[in-house]
Amino acid sequence: MSTVVSGISMSLDGFVTGPNVSDEQQLGDGGLRLHQWLYQPDPLDTGLLEEMRAGLGSVLMGRLSYDLAAGDGGWGDGGPAGPAPCFVLTHRPPAPETVRAPSVFTFVTNGIHSAVAAAKAAAGDKAVGVHGASAAQQCLAAGLLDEIQIHLAPILLGSGTRLFDHPGGQYRLERTKVIETPNATHLRFRVIR
Repeated sequence: MSTVVSGISMSLDGFVTGPNVSDEQQLGDGGLRLHQWLYQPDPLDTGLLEEMRAGLGSVLMGRLSYDLAAGDGGWGDGGPAGPAPCFVLTHRPPAPETVRAPSVFTFVTNGIHSAVAAAKAAAGDKAVGVHGASAAQQCLAAGLLDEIQIHLAPILLGSGTRLFDHPGGQYRLERTKVIETPNATHLRFRVIR
């Protein structure tokens, strides 16, 4: 059975983007430094990324993430994980003729439960990767998130988008893995229900 996993890079002060997010600067001011573990990986970073890619079956994301990265300078003809099916939470889907990779993106307008169900069906026995702070918060609040993976970068951004700005309650977590590299401390937690 598929698990729902939020995996995201975060600053020590809790931000997953810097301030001033735009089409040209999708991670905001200084936000690219959160992903140094992807761009200048240590062998342990590389091993973790390969493990994550091999276990990914589909992606669940918010509309803002889609809008910021779907065009030029974005993901090209795929999504954040290449050809893996992506389910985009939205109130208003874009016009079909404007969708850059229609074989990859499906727009879900009837809520988080429907979006997770569709993403799980597409993932099969692999994981649903939750992309972005809003989608992760919605999954957590709805009781649909199984794991949280934080790639904690040694940086303080000062402002931007917080991962846990509105978690929707208190949650107990069980730490299941810690990997330390020069670029990040990779933390994995199971959400205790």
